[in-house]
Amino acid sequence: MSEYPDRTQLQEIIAGMKEGVILIEPDQAITYANHSALEMHGVHHLDELGRTVDAYLANYVVLSRTKQQLDHGRTPIERATAGEWFDILVEVCRRDRPDEQWTHRVRSLVVKTPAGLPDCHVLVSADLTKHVEAEERFDLMFSANPAPAVICRLSDLRIIKVNEGFLHLSGYAHEDVIGHSVYEIDVLERAENRDLAIKRLRAGETIPQMEACLRFPNDPEHFVIVAGQPLEIGSEPCMLFTFADLEDRRKAEVALGRSEERFAKAFRLSPIPTMVCTVDRHRYVDVNDAFGKVLGYGIEEVVGRTADDLELWADSDVRRQFESAFAETGSVRGFEAKFHAKSGAEIDCIVSAEMVTINDQDCVLCVFQDITERKRSEAELVAAIESAMSDTSWFSRGVIEKLAALRQLTDPGSSSARLQDLTPREREILGLICRGTRDPEIGSELSLSPHTVRNHIAAIYRKLGINRRSEVVIWARERGLDGAAAKQPRSGRKK
Repeated sequence: MSEYPDRTQLQEIIAGMKEGVILIEPDQAITYANHSALEMHGVHHLDELGRTVDAYLANYVVLSRTKQQLDHGRTPIERATAGEWFDILVEVCRRDRPDEQWTHRVRSLVVKTPAGLPDCHVLVSADLTKHVEAEERFDLMFSANPAPAVICRLSDLRIIKVNEGFLHLSGYAHEDVIGHSVYEIDVLERAENRDLAIKRLRAGETIPQMEACLRFPNDPEHFVIVAGQPLEIGSEPCMLFTFADLEDRRKAEVALGRSEERFAKAFRLSPIPTMVCTVDRHRYVDVNDAFGKVLGYGIEEVVGRTADDLELWADSDVRRQFESAFAETGSVRGFEAKFHAKSGAEIDCIVSAEMVTINDQDCVLCVFQDITERKRSEAELVAAIESAMSDTSWFSRGVIEKLAALRQLTDPGSSSARLQDLTPREREILGLICRGTRDPEIGSELSLSPHTVRNHIAAIYRKLGINRRSEVVIWARERGLDGAAAKQPRSGRKK
């Protein structure tokens, strides 16, 4: 190796630099490499690096960023000794340790003599291994992220990255997006605060979330939420746009709107009085026209007020029973109650209630069936039956049974008592009652005092769970007792 100029001062200058620096003489001898350069190549001494360009190339493989080995004469160290200027990114690995690999950003310099002739070639390297690995991890995450996203350069606003999520959302092909401006794709189209978004984009600042309506090849109106976040890709200032698809939500909102519209129409047009109130204080939210027609209130008189304000329930205990039943199950069916109309009249109603959600608020939907006329008719029918049953001696058995059946329809409750629960004397008196025999006649026929007859009849009422003579006759007829046995003469009767 020939003698080379003294470069001690130059070596002292570059010794502590973070960038790796290699000095190459015109005859392709490598005379110096600082500590950073050695560390970037995984060695401790210049001999391990290589004392010549050929030795260096024998020790290291240099690849492009696409993992292709560079041709002879195209490696950075060869181009530097050829006097080329460049600034490139390469992969470097040792031939004897292929698992060790570094990413270097390499540029060339030339030290010239006072006469302007090349005196020394310099290879300056920066280790970007960790940075590139981080970018690769970001690329993997960006590509795998199902959330639609694109990245544009801030210098020209052209898209440099797009993930599968955005391609799936938009229907674009990869080549339809890469290299195009964010205004050509228009990722901010019909954004609710477009002016602010554009201002932030130009300044390289965060773009807050906002709704937008984008145009895609197969969808002229696609609602999304878009947001922008500034970041750097390979030291290039960029903007990351992310999107959230709102189409499912919009369709659900449209369907909900239509459903609520149908509900509102059905609510208004229903002939059955209906009201909606809050769950907590049962404050009225809305009532339909039928409610006003039956109870006499206008909508404006009811909405915003409570049942207490209107004194709607005729019996506060009944109202508490209703509210307790609803609180327990969230639903009430066929609850019978009386209500006060605006006029003060009492109205008999059957009330049913169900929990519903209206405009994101839990409410109670109540329907009232006015049964006042039906109750009045039933009461009149029962009175007529009881009047007819007060003296059944002249009725045939068939008529009695039909009257009994009709009476049952108006009063579905029935006694669970059995004929065997009565004493012989009580059954005897029951038979006479079925014949239409009055109390004095019963006492005379059975030789019983009036007081004893009344006590026996009271015992029969108590055991049967009923309190009317007509009901006693019906109960007996239903069990086949018609009083025939009581017609037979009796002897030796005891009081």
